[in-house]
Amino acid sequence: MQQTELKLELSQSGASSLLKQNPFDSSPTIVRQRSVFFDTGGRDLSKRGVSLCIRQSGNERIQTVKSGDGSAAESFTRDEWPRPVTAETPVIDDPEILPLVAGTDESLAPVFEVHVKRHRWNVAEGDATIEVALDIGKVVAADREAPLCEIELEMKTGSLAALFALTRKLNLITPAHIGVLSKADRGYRLLGPATGATKATITPLSAEMNAATAFAQIAAACIRQFRLNEMTLSWSDDTDALHQARVSLRRLRSLFSISKSLFADSRFDHMRDELRWLASELGDARNIDVILKNTTSEELSSRLQEARSDAYGAVEAALSSVRARALMIDLAEWISMRDWRSDEAGEAVLVLPSKRFASRVLDKLWKKLVKGGRNLIDLDDESRHELRITAKKLRYAAEFFGPLYKSKKEIRRHKRFIGAMEGLQDQLGSLNDLATAPDMLSKLDVADVPGAQDLFCADDKVKLLHDAAEAHGTFAEAKRFWR
Repeated sequence: MQQTELKLELSQSGASSLLKQNPFDSSPTIVRQRSVFFDTGGRDLSKRGVSLCIRQSGNERIQTVKSGDGSAAESFTRDEWPRPVTAETPVIDDPEILPLVAGTDESLAPVFEVHVKRHRWNVAEGDATIEVALDIGKVVAADREAPLCEIELEMKTGSLAALFALTRKLNLITPAHIGVLSKADRGYRLLGPATGATKATITPLSAEMNAATAFAQIAAACIRQFRLNEMTLSWSDDTDALHQARVSLRRLRSLFSISKSLFADSRFDHMRDELRWLASELGDARNIDVILKNTTSEELSSRLQEARSDAYGAVEAALSSVRARALMIDLAEWISMRDWRSDEAGEAVLVLPSKRFASRVLDKLWKKLVKGGRNLIDLDDESRHELRITAKKLRYAAEFFGPLYKSKKEIRRHKRFIGAMEGLQDQLGSLNDLATAPDMLSKLDVADVPGAQDLFCADDKVKLLHDAAEAHGTFAEAKRFWR
């Protein structure tokens, strides 16, 4: 069977506020639940994207097997197979789940537990019936534990629009962030090393997908990366997490830019503008981090550390704002509803095969970057900045669509192409840092502090220009993996 569900992250105080106001016109059913998750010593189920748990509530035990990742914004539907069991031992005899757990049943053992106090309501929202479950508790793995506070909105009848309408109502009562971690995810994260920055991962794509489906899959992965780094930033001024949060927003903005031809939806432009706003709110903190990394002056470093503290305070304010939370909710709804994929008559549009669309995008960006960089040394700072933006778009597009090119030759060429792109981006990035440093230092009122002038030496620029020109030549000679 399938389960359509949306998760929302709450703070402990937010959950208390929600319980106090209780906007659901009825008293909740309250139960205590203990869920034991099973896997092999090699984490075989986790590697397959499968979770298996036995949840006990009173004398009742329900075993549930789930597959797929319903936590990302692209799809809120997961396959699941629940069944009653009489003991805390997995029962593997359902023909539908046998392929998912093949070869693991004899070595399955408890790996972590989730303990929650669940408040449950059945809510009528428009044409829909939605089960609302507020879970407050903890995840326990070996000698480690982490608090858990989330709402699950499970669609029983009706449309996804009602699910998001209810989400917005809850977000007005207490800050609610789109959840991208399942309970199983939380347990596995506790079993590993301490969580820090989250880098982008490869999004599985297939040549059978149309361009719109590929867009939605990639966009969902970008949102997930952003939310994971945002979670890290909520408790730590982590330099790498901030960088990766900005990377996820840049990737999403690049995806919107290269996919613009697909859309005639007014919401598309609005969300692209909001993504630009959010990325800019993180910009000063990241720029200060970059300057600090290259600073040798003790006095300048001290002044920059003060500015960094203020900048990270501004980041925290932006990420916790109603505007930022609303943007993530809007994006998740827009991607999952898919009404932009049909015209007014309900006919499917945007059916261009994903591989054909990818090749068109890659060709266009490649030609622009090759032509624009031919006289790279003689370009002014603004033109080099534009070239850098084109390089980023091409690099991200190559990473987005790489999984569509699966032959040995394509994979080999893709690896070399990405390597050449990385070299060019590094040089263009260093030139951009050099060009923007004076304005940034003036903005921070530290331009006259000893050591500041060392950050943008003319001799450095000459060398960087020649290195960038050489990197551009290497890129231009790299074979295109999509041809």
